[in-house]
Amino acid sequence: MKQTTQESALLHAILEAAVDAMIVSDDAGIILQANPAACSLFQYDASEMIGQNVKMLMPKSLAKQHDGFMRHHIETGEKKIIGIGRDVEGQRKDKTVFPLHLSVGHSQVGDQRLFIGILHDLTRRRATQDALSRSQRLDAIGQMTGGIAHDFNNLLTVVIGNLELLQMRGVTDRQSPLVKEALESAEMGADLTSRLMIFARQSNLKPAKTDLRDLCGDTLTLLKRTLGATYHIRTDFAQQVDPVMVDPVQLQSALMNLALNARDAMDGRGELLVSIANVTIDDTYMAQETDIAPGDYVRLSVNDDGAGMSVEAQQRAFEPFFTTKSEHGGTGLGLAMVYGFVRQSGGHITLYSELNHGTSFRLYFPALPVVHEAGATKVPSGENNGLPRGKGQTILVVEDNPKVRRLSLERIRDLGYVTQEAISGDDAYALLKDGMQVDLVFSDLVMPGALNGYDLAAKVVAEFPDVKVLLTSGYASDVVTTAMSHERVYDILHKPYRQSDLAFRLQALFS
Repeated sequence: MKQTTQESALLHAILEAAVDAMIVSDDAGIILQANPAACSLFQYDASEMIGQNVKMLMPKSLAKQHDGFMRHHIETGEKKIIGIGRDVEGQRKDKTVFPLHLSVGHSQVGDQRLFIGILHDLTRRRATQDALSRSQRLDAIGQMTGGIAHDFNNLLTVVIGNLELLQMRGVTDRQSPLVKEALESAEMGADLTSRLMIFARQSNLKPAKTDLRDLCGDTLTLLKRTLGATYHIRTDFAQQVDPVMVDPVQLQSALMNLALNARDAMDGRGELLVSIANVTIDDTYMAQETDIAPGDYVRLSVNDDGAGMSVEAQQRAFEPFFTTKSEHGGTGLGLAMVYGFVRQSGGHITLYSELNHGTSFRLYFPALPVVHEAGATKVPSGENNGLPRGKGQTILVVEDNPKVRRLSLERIRDLGYVTQEAISGDDAYALLKDGMQVDLVFSDLVMPGALNGYDLAAKVVAEFPDVKVLLTSGYASDVVTTAMSHERVYDILHKPYRQSDLAFRLQALFS
């Protein structure tokens, strides 16, 4: 009996300590045990899982096949997942579907057949693979484009050369305009291939040590006249910005491309915000959020309050010849050129957009090492060690993007808080009205439904005065959110943010 008690205690300790989710079920699929990692992964309490069929953790398509798989294995012994493991999909309590790796083993305890499932969340790995796939696709397109552009340049050299020789040797008055038009078209073709070479990162950049504030200030002075009086340009340049190595001409061209794209998206009038600041990416969460290697960067952000971009348009925005403005003469090369220039400069570019709310492009250039004070090198502004932690307070995370929501939940739990979640302002308000007890609502600003972040915050302040509110936005400033009606001014935590920013903001609210 003593040995059985010790074995039971050992099994319990293993289940409690395991990082991966572990679920024990019988041959009918009824859950007998679920460790804390499994409860966290699927967002259920253990009491909600034990006694239920494992099909509750599967999307419908897989759940329909589960009984057949089990029956086939028991009757034939054939292994499809058991003892092998494979990538499948799971379904959380909120019905969101996510990728996971499932390994199943089985054992006989007396007359009872038990199945032990070990599940590993693949969400981060899948996101990394998707980002790598997009990068590789653009690299492949760039290589192909560079080769084609090179061959076209050779062809156009022959065409232009022969047309110029023909022009020099004399043509009739009737032939002259034809030759002139042919030359102009060939030169336009040469300009097109030169822009393709920029996307392919095969152009000859002339980088120089540059202060982006000076360069962008000069460019924006020109742009104010180009954009017209109905467009307002705002700047937010940090007082201290590290120098970077960029080609000044290409940087000005990139900024003009982004500004003209913004003008077209704003359709007649609007506000453009250009901001520049040092950014240190030194924590796992921000690197994951931006898909950028840790290090010191100077970030140039271009934000508009225009029509925004669909998810498909965002995914393809940097591909050459993809355009949403074909009826207005767009070639689809502007953003491809910006992407190629930034990457060839050793930097990164990210895009955030919401339909009907605007778009934000962020260009990250590696900062040159700088000594800011006598003999002292720059120290990263945010350290992950010793961050203030919560005391078990409950935070309701309100975010419609499932990937961002999962990341936010993980970040907040890592800081010692308990989390709940909602997919919209409407959903969050309904949960609060139904009696959900929380200490703080952490909400995105732009969400589908009747309630945006400001609307939700106003209702929380009015109806649940003991609940604190923290708002977040993917836009670099209130250039977009000023269009939303709100009486009270809220401090916005702007994405992407560091774990230290979140930790100290939460500490300030709870102090």
